[in-house]
Amino acid sequence: MKLSAILLLIFCTAISFGQTTKPFILGEITEIQSVELGEKRILNIYLPEGYKQEEATKYPVVYLLDGSADEDFIHIVGLYQFNNFSWINRVPKSIVVGIANVDRRRDFTFPTTVAETLKKSPTSGKSSKFIAFIEKELQPFIEKQYKTDGSKTIIGQSLGGLLATEILFKKPDLFNKYIIISPSLWWNNGSLLDFKPEPIQQKTDIYIGVGKEGLTPNPIPRVMEVDANLLVEKIRKAENKNITVYFDYLPQEDHATITHQAVFNALRLLYPVNKELSK
Repeated sequence: MKLSAILLLIFCTAISFGQTTKPFILGEITEIQSVELGEKRILNIYLPEGYKQEEATKYPVVYLLDGSADEDFIHIVGLYQFNNFSWINRVPKSIVVGIANVDRRRDFTFPTTVAETLKKSPTSGKSSKFIAFIEKELQPFIEKQYKTDGSKTIIGQSLGGLLATEILFKKPDLFNKYIIISPSLWWNNGSLLDFKPEPIQQKTDIYIGVGKEGLTPNPIPRVMEVDANLLVEKIRKAENKNITVYFDYLPQEDHATITHQAVFNALRLLYPVNKELSK
C-alpha cells in the first residue's frame, strides 16, 4: 500500500473516532475567593440528574471534606448517584460540594500543645479560620448560586472527621447531618473529648464509623476505636432529644479503606427506605 493511502486511512480513522468521542462530565469546577483563608479555594460540584436552575425544585447539600478529584469526590458522588437510582431510591437527590485541599493539617486541626506534633505539622492549628470560611463564605456562596433546600450534611474522615467533630461541638447548627469517619481524636492528646459541646437546637443526625485501626500517631498511645466509642458516649450522655446518633464498627476495614463503605452504611442509616422520595 502506498504511503499516501496509508496516511489517508489513518486520517479517516482519526476523524471516525473523533466523531464518536466526547468528554464524560461528572460535575463542574468553580473557585471561591476566601477572605477568611486569604486564598482561592477550588470547589468540585456535582449536580444531580434533572437539576435545572430555572426550576423550583430545591436540593439538600452535602459538603465533602477531602473533596479533590484525586481524593474522595468521585467515589462519594458515585454513592449518592447510586442511591438515587429509581430501583433503590434511598436518598434524596443532592448537590455534592467537594472542597479541594490546600493544606489539610492547617485547615482541619485546632492548636496543639504537643511538641512532637508541632514539629511534624508546623502549619497546623488553623481550623477556626476554616470553620469561619465554611460558615461565612462557603455556605452562603452555595446557597446563592444553587437551588438548596436548607438541609446540610458534612462528611469528614480522619483529620476531616476531627474537624467535623469540632464543628459538631462548637458550631452544631452549621449542619443537620454529620458523617464522621475514623476521626483523629488523638489530636492534642484527645482534648476535644473533654470539650463541653454547645447545645444542639435543631434535629440532627450523627453517624460515627470506625474500622479496625489500632494505635494512633500520638506520643501518648491512644486507640482510635476507643476514642470513637468515647465520642458516641459523650454525645449520648447529653440526652438531647434533637440528636440521633449511630455508631458503626467495621472490623474488616482499616484507616485507608473505610471511607467508601462507611458512607454507604451512613446513607442506609440516615435515610431509612422511603419510597416517597422524589425520583
